[in-house]
Amino acid sequence: MATPKDLPDVGGFIRDLRRNAKISLRQLAEQAGVSNPYLSQIERGLRRPSAEVLQQLASALRVSTPAMYLRAGLLDDKEGQGVLAAIAADADLTMAQKQSLTQIYETFRRENARLAEATAAAEQTAADAEKTAAEQTAAAAEQTAAGADQAVGSERISGTGTAAGGSEPSNPDPTAADVANLAATGPTTAAGTPTEAVLESVAVTEAGTAPAPTPTPARKTARKVVRKAAATAQEEN
Repeated sequence: MATPKDLPDVGGFIRDLRRNAKISLRQLAEQAGVSNPYLSQIERGLRRPSAEVLQQLASALRVSTPAMYLRAGLLDDKEGQGVLAAIAADADLTMAQKQSLTQIYETFRRENARLAEATAAAEQTAADAEKTAAEQTAAAAEQTAAGADQAVGSERISGTGTAAGGSEPSNPDPTAADVANLAATGPTTAAGTPTEAVLESVAVTEAGTAPAPTPTPARKTARKVVRKAAATAQEEN
């Protein structure tokens, strides 16, 4: 593999390029933005040009800047520069052929780099889209689970309220109400008026405690009739 030490000096390389392009020393100096004496010293190997001057000369001579840098020893034999060095060191190629090969090679390298960047960008875009879709799916699943938990909680609260409060009977038992009424007011006749026993109890309560009256046969008979009527009314209810 050729190295910069194996190649002709950069001054001779520039001179060969200038002569192949059929331009004078003065014309090349004007196009590169350097003085005529300075360019002459570079071609004779008396001055070592800077990277900026080499770039300007490469542009004026229509050659690649890396090839010019390689000739000047500013680049190592890395990242494909060995190919450029091999092209420049090949004695069987004319200067025009070397320039054409160098340009083609660099064109291929730029195209490959562009394709690599486009592929990386496409892969990144696909990865971002997949990540976004996964995040949206997870968010939807969490929302669905939260809704289900809320529904279950509502059902539990409703069931607890029903169990604690109980359900009241829609049709209360009239017999129970009548029994309660009878317990509060005492037995009544068929017309709904208090029995004689109730009236007597009220009278006794208002008059105070008095000696129990001696029951007479008529009173006993009346009491039996009242008790029977009350029992009959209770059974009918």
